[in-house]
This record gives sequence, C-alpha cells and structure tokens, in this order.
Amino acid sequence: MKDTKKFLMAAVMATGLALSACAPTAGPAAPGGAAQTAEPVNVGIIYSKTGPLAAYGATYYEGLQAGIDYATGGTGEVNGAKINLTYADDGGDPDKAVTAAKDLIGKGYKVIGGTASSGIALKLAEQAQQNKVLYISGPAATDAIQGINKYTFRSGRQSLQDVATAGTFIDTKGKKVVVFAQDNAFGQGNVAAVKAVLGAKGATVEPLLVAEGQELTPFARQLVDAKPDMVFVAWAGATSGTMWQALSQQGVFDAAPVVTGLGDAATFGAYGAASSKISFLNHYFPGAAGNDVEKKMIAAVEKAGKKADLFTPDGFVAGQMIVQAIKGGGSDADAMVKALEGFSFDGPKGKETVRASDHALIQDMYQAKLVQKDGSWTPELVKVVAGDSVAPPEKK
Repeated sequence: MKDTKKFLMAAVMATGLALSACAPTAGPAAPGGAAQTAEPVNVGIIYSKTGPLAAYGATYYEGLQAGIDYATGGTGEVNGAKINLTYADDGGDPDKAVTAAKDLIGKGYKVIGGTASSGIALKLAEQAQQNKVLYISGPAATDAIQGINKYTFRSGRQSLQDVATAGTFIDTKGKKVVVFAQDNAFGQGNVAAVKAVLGAKGATVEPLLVAEGQELTPFARQLVDAKPDMVFVAWAGATSGTMWQALSQQGVFDAAPVVTGLGDAATFGAYGAASSKISFLNHYFPGAAGNDVEKKMIAAVEKAGKKADLFTPDGFVAGQMIVQAIKGGGSDADAMVKALEGFSFDGPKGKETVRASDHALIQDMYQAKLVQKDGSWTPELVKVVAGDSVAPPEKK
C-alpha cells in the first residue's frame, strides 16, 4: 500500500467606508433632552436548524453569537444601533430558504447570512443580486459563489482552498485520482476544484458521484474496480459514517491511498481502524490556531454550554463581518459592500482578508492527523498552511 501521508484531499461534508442616510448613529437630542435611539439594523440568518446539515447549522449559530458579542464588545450594538438578528430554518431545502429570504427582504432586511448548503447558498446569492441586499454565506464551500455578484460574500472557506491545501505537498503528476462525492453542489464543486488544481498538476481526475439515498456498497466496489492511484473523498452530512463503513467493508483502503478532509467532532470516530491510514486536510478543529481570538471564541461557546467545532469559526467570522459592514455602511447595502471589500482582520484562524476583487476569504488552512488519546481518536495539528499560499485563483 502506498504511503497515504504523501496524499491529502479536500472535503466535508462558508468596503471604502461610506455612510448612508440610514447609518446607525445616535440622533439629535429629543425635545425632553434625551438622545434619540438609533434605529436597529435588522439581520436575517437563514441556516439549517433542522435537516441533514443541522449539526453544522448548530455550530455556525453558536459561533455567530460569540462573534457578534466579540465584535461589539458585548453590547450587541454598532454606533448605538442594536443588531436585531432574526433566524429562519432552511431545513436543507433551497425552496424553503428562498421563501425565507424573500420574506425577510420584503420586511426591509438589508443583510442576509447563513447556510451550510452549497445549493442553498447559490439561491440566496441570486436573491442578494436581484434585491440588492448584502449576503454573507456560511459554511457552504461551493466555489460558484466566489465573485458571483457584488453583494455576495462568505465567512467560511471554499473547495478550491481545500484542494489547494492538498496540492501544497502531493505530487499527482501522471496519477489517476478518483473523486468520490455526493451528487450535489458540494460534491460537484469538489470535482471541479480537483480538476482545476490537481488536474493542472498532471493528474487524471475521474468523478464517482452518489445521489442521495442510494446504496453505497456498489459505489464502494466501483472505487476498487477503477484501480485509482488515489481516492479523493468529498463527503458531508449525516451519512458520513455509513460511507466510511462501506469503503472499509469493500476493501477500498487496501486498494489505494484514501485522502479526505477532517470533518466535525462527530466524525472523528467514524473512520474506525482506517483512521491511521488517512491523511487529512482541515478547515478547523479547536486548538488548531491557538491565537487569542480563537481562545475567546472557544471560551464564549463553552460558557453557553456548547463546544467549538468545525464550523464555529464560520459563524464567528460572520459576526465580525456583519459588524464591519454595519459600521462602515449603516443599512445601505452598497456602502456595506464597500466596507467589506479589502477588510482584513484577526479571526479565530488568524489573519483573514476579504479579497476586494471577488470576495474570496483568504485564510490559513491545516494539515492534521487523528491520534489515539484516552481510547478515542483526537485531531492533532501537523502543519499550518498559510492562507496566501492556498488562495483561490482570482475571478475578474
């Protein structure tokens, strides 16, 4: 068996300051001498409270609370204006998400955020463009929203950053890479990213996509029959454990090196005996960065009775970006866009920058491994991969 530590993959499973006339600053004194209260800024968050990505939605939500609190110094206000957060459950359903977005926009909301679903993020980006409102996507990793329109940003990483992280140390020239993924926007995005990054390094890339609800065993067998040099797994959601079990049962780990992204804590034990055979790239695990912002994020989440996880930073950064947008643009969408373009800040993963040209979020990534600790598998940092070195190609 080839040394899997030579390979890594990507998966799993996220503006010039102009003030508008509606900028949330304190008004003149009222007749009785008391200062007028600035109008609240309404922010709608559409995320998976229920559905197949509910676990991701929960950590995004928890991170968002901590991020808003951190960025406002515990006040929940920007320039005297309260940030009024309204939540809607997308349930993993694009139609439900669009209905929620239209309802919020119809009520005058100028800021929309959220979703871990790549398919939903694309639909919400369309609504942002059509209605000229700010949209900050959550953990959704699809590259398709990079530069899709002037109103759309993201608070997490994207598939190209995952794959580029793999490309920092694997030599795939002349190798056959099979991408094993779900047949959805996330999986298709990973196939495109692998072709763009590893294909450019000389790999032959073939997709093997599985539709939702299909029996996994036959597909695991197809992986073996394809005789790949590397299996590149891009999978997210509640079926991850079943998928890894199918690959183990069909001998995929004996047939070729298997590389994947390290998911949330619930998946750490899902790889079974194969854990030591897999090389992982990682978007985030608690303790990966070790900076002060991350420590404050973890402490805030734990104070609320929860635990930081894979997509907690996506929510936290969303909070930082929402505050920055309001600070620089009030409730004027175009001014908020300008306030975010080029925004560079200290996030829970270190220095992060919103690239002005296409709104890609430049951030550090990680190489990790799973090790046995107290009878369970625990992530351990192998290497921090600098954000600039894995930045997605610029869209113009």
